[in-house]
Amino acid sequence: MKSLVTLFILVTTLMNAQIKTGIWRGVFLLNPEKQLELPFNFDVKNTNGKITLVIHNAQERITVDEVELKKDSFNFKMPVFDTEFRTRLTDDGTIKGVWINHTKKENNTIAFTAQFDNKNRFIVPTEKPHHFYDGKWETTFSPGTADSSKAIGVFKHITGTSIVEGTFMTETGDYRYLEGTEHNGKLYLSCFDGSHAFLFLASHDEGDMIKGDFYSGSSWHETWIARRNDKFELQDPESLTYLKNPNEKIDFSFFNSKNEKISLSDPKYKNKAIIIQIMGSWCPNCMDESAYLSKLYKQYNKAGLEIIGLAYERTSDNEKAKANILRLTKRFDIGYDILLPGVTGKDKASETLPFLNKVMAFPTTIFLDKNHIVKSIYTGFNGPATGKAYEEYTIKTEKLIGELLK
Repeated sequence: MKSLVTLFILVTTLMNAQIKTGIWRGVFLLNPEKQLELPFNFDVKNTNGKITLVIHNAQERITVDEVELKKDSFNFKMPVFDTEFRTRLTDDGTIKGVWINHTKKENNTIAFTAQFDNKNRFIVPTEKPHHFYDGKWETTFSPGTADSSKAIGVFKHITGTSIVEGTFMTETGDYRYLEGTEHNGKLYLSCFDGSHAFLFLASHDEGDMIKGDFYSGSSWHETWIARRNDKFELQDPESLTYLKNPNEKIDFSFFNSKNEKISLSDPKYKNKAIIIQIMGSWCPNCMDESAYLSKLYKQYNKAGLEIIGLAYERTSDNEKAKANILRLTKRFDIGYDILLPGVTGKDKASETLPFLNKVMAFPTTIFLDKNHIVKSIYTGFNGPATGKAYEEYTIKTEKLIGELLK
């Protein structure tokens, strides 16, 4: 028996040795004819025969540990989100295959390649960096159309380099960690986090205006423009979603993953301050908020704070919805209850929560005092990629929690 175990370990090690450890440059082929590529970097690590990947997006590091390597077949599932890579190792040392987004019914597969020992996300500039894109930008997506929307672009250059990091803040959340470069006056930014596959290309004119293109996966494209404006602000996130009847005391009943019916009026929540998180495991902004709320729960639960997540999953399969929530819960060590209303989409979410005027974003967060009186409803979530905006939000939120617990 001992010799068989030794042989198994030897064979496993030999198979895992086929993939090189170190830095790789991955590329999604959004449009092969136009040579439109969305790049990102990742590390491959081998720890005692266990292969893991670490994806880079600016300051973010995403560890991928659901990896299968058999002969030349190299497959891996992204954490939290219901997406995966199915690839193979080629004779010339590259990785080729596809990325599959199971939450989408159409256009859910994108061709993928990766090359070893290439840490350059985009073109490496030879010219001196100009740092033109530093600062705050009033941004308009799809300008001049009925779908036009506003955002705030915040970008910073890494000192002494042409590397640019930043994000866009919108009224429904931020675009998370974007990373790229400035080259010949043009801006290149990308992000891949398992759900978002974003590519931004832009250039500036002789004035102070940016014009560009935004691609999300292989099926979405829109133009955008931006101008410097340090004073520009979006609408107040606490004004967008509100109670139809300000004097109404809210309640709801949904099932948890154990098929137990949970109500806001249950004894567990009596005389407790409550945060209600309207979310979905497929939503990257919800992921960021879940990580934050998990910390808050550990910090304030004994003082009388409870949190209830309402997960609007992108599947009609209840068992799959439960599995999605379990992955999210394990990833962020979530201790609070997450319930499954059993529907998806903002319109359906609004129907299940008829006391609200509308649900316009995932996440939307409702704050109740100990008498379950609504004190704030916050639309969207600007996460840690937004820097100062995120810090200001956490300070304000924790001050509010202190008031709710009095």
